[in-house]
Amino acid sequence: MAQTPRCGDSTRRTFLKASGGVVLTSAVAGCIGSLDDDAITFILNPAEEQTDIVEEYTPMKEYLESETDAEIDLDPAGSYVETLEALESEHGELADTSPTGVPGGEGFADVVGMRTAYGGNLYFSTIVTTPDSGIEELADLEGEQVAVGSQLSMSGTLVPTVMLKEAGLDVGDFPNSPDATDLDINTAGDHDTAREQLEDDPDVVAAAAGAFATAPQVPQEQFDEYDEFVEHSAEYDRAGSGLDDGQELQLIDVSRPLPRAPIMARSNWDDPVREDIEQALLDAEEEDLIPEDVDEDYQLWFTGIEEADEDDYDVVYEVMDELDLEFEDFGE
Repeated sequence: MAQTPRCGDSTRRTFLKASGGVVLTSAVAGCIGSLDDDAITFILNPAEEQTDIVEEYTPMKEYLESETDAEIDLDPAGSYVETLEALESEHGELADTSPTGVPGGEGFADVVGMRTAYGGNLYFSTIVTTPDSGIEELADLEGEQVAVGSQLSMSGTLVPTVMLKEAGLDVGDFPNSPDATDLDINTAGDHDTAREQLEDDPDVVAAAAGAFATAPQVPQEQFDEYDEFVEHSAEYDRAGSGLDDGQELQLIDVSRPLPRAPIMARSNWDDPVREDIEQALLDAEEEDLIPEDVDEDYQLWFTGIEEADEDDYDVVYEVMDELDLEFEDFGE
């Protein structure tokens, strides 16, 4: 399949407020390759865990092709920003995005559905420490170093930053600016790396990450006081399951429930097959997305897709407002 480079042919976009000094562009993030013009291009958001994302999405691609007349090409993006740039610049028709992709895609991308995991459409952020740190509550993190995930990660960075603010800590203009006032917040790049920095670096006393990255190393009983987590989180049953193999972590706090990540479509994608593909996505069963013969290391993290729209992501807009993040430049 012929490929031509796309580097430099899309507009440089500011994803976070330029006045805050954080500018992410496709030139920095990477370069999406041009695929078969007759195929539907499905842009894959970069995973925040070490994973072969194309391998994981291949059963879904094969399912969509079997249910429709479309040929699907899977095209990994280099960053959250590049995922949306691909839709806006018409280099892709569909994309899996983070929840922050909903406000980021205003004006050019539509929510097709929300991914679910084992029956749940909600997930949670956690802030954890080590049992011997002496940290008992978020306020104790004043003057300390905290590792967070990707700069635009909802559960790895943005929601934890709001949690720190609500605990009375002055986070300055983070993440618009890397400098917080009351503590040092280190952007580790992904959930697993943030957790590993806590485990390996004695200067890091806490880490923020989605519960999927921390719960296996936190004793299950520590989650029992968080009723919504117990009721809605697919991670509750896995809590503590990794203690035999990994370092024990201590829970400091759990976030409010968060909507799981969406699949989005380019708003001006005008093709009769669009309706068929979107319906097939919503009709997909767990066995369509994770066939029995797929190796455990290459299984998708979600088991279904339920109908959703922008209103289901109101909490994302609230977090953006709380942190004074603006996506309007990207949506122009």
